[in-house]
Amino acid sequence: MIVPEELGHEMSDEELMWRASMVPRISKYPNNRTRKVAFMLLSRGSLSLGPLWEMFFKGYAGLYSVYLHTSPEFTKESPESSVFYKRKIPSKLVEWGQATMMNAERRLLANALLDFSNERFVLLSETCVPLFNFTTIYNYLINSNHSFVGSFDDPRPRGRGRYNKRMWPMISLSDWRKGNQWFEVHRKLAVEIVSDVTYYPIFEDQCKPPCYMDEHYLATLVTKTHPDINSNRSITWVDWSKGGSHLTRFVRKDVSEEFLNRVRHGFICTYNGSMTTVCFLFVRKFQPNTLEPLLKLAPTLLGFNP
Repeated sequence: MIVPEELGHEMSDEELMWRASMVPRISKYPNNRTRKVAFMLLSRGSLSLGPLWEMFFKGYAGLYSVYLHTSPEFTKESPESSVFYKRKIPSKLVEWGQATMMNAERRLLANALLDFSNERFVLLSETCVPLFNFTTIYNYLINSNHSFVGSFDDPRPRGRGRYNKRMWPMISLSDWRKGNQWFEVHRKLAVEIVSDVTYYPIFEDQCKPPCYMDEHYLATLVTKTHPDINSNRSITWVDWSKGGSHLTRFVRKDVSEEFLNRVRHGFICTYNGSMTTVCFLFVRKFQPNTLEPLLKLAPTLLGFNP
């Protein structure tokens, strides 16, 4: 069976990671396989921007999978017609700044890996918005030679200052990296993340506030183990210009064609060795009252199917 019939299961996290870490030793698939992108959403509960995502996915069934990690007490189900219908995975409590956040991300990855058709895995939240239509994002990810995990050496107190000497010798200060929580990875790297029993326990024990595991674990792991297949950048744009530990929250008046185009084409980066202005595919953090103006702009600016 290539695709699990139900996302619901009673596996423990340990059993789930073990099952997801299995890799076929024969690289050629025994049947026709359409490569899919797994969209993994961390959400507290209802998806206020859900109608925008419904428009984004419309007409592309078979090219994507959706996985939701919600608060355990959230039991409301989406309508049968929705792309989010029965896409919730068995979830646990998530606390900001705690290891439970990274546990949830790995839980999403592991569930998505059970579907062998999933080739790329992107982590998003209920406040994220796609900046291009499905075809553009799908082709960008499927054809990329690299994964997109933000990773850089930050000499400031919020970077190197969070390193714990007790991590040595497995993780040295020169290994230590910081990055954006919102990542996108190729299947090979996704398997490595859920299979990691070397560095993950060290982070769980030694990276506690003011060290935040979701900002350092993947950035450090990828740099140590697979730097050659990582772009060292995130494809989800966030605005930290206000300073401090909290990013800008966009409200209704912020939604405009000018703003979205600035994020869509206002940066320069490399993609498969060539320069491009398409550096970000998603943007956050959008409040619920942005839905109406976003839906109005989506067909013309973003090219969504109405």
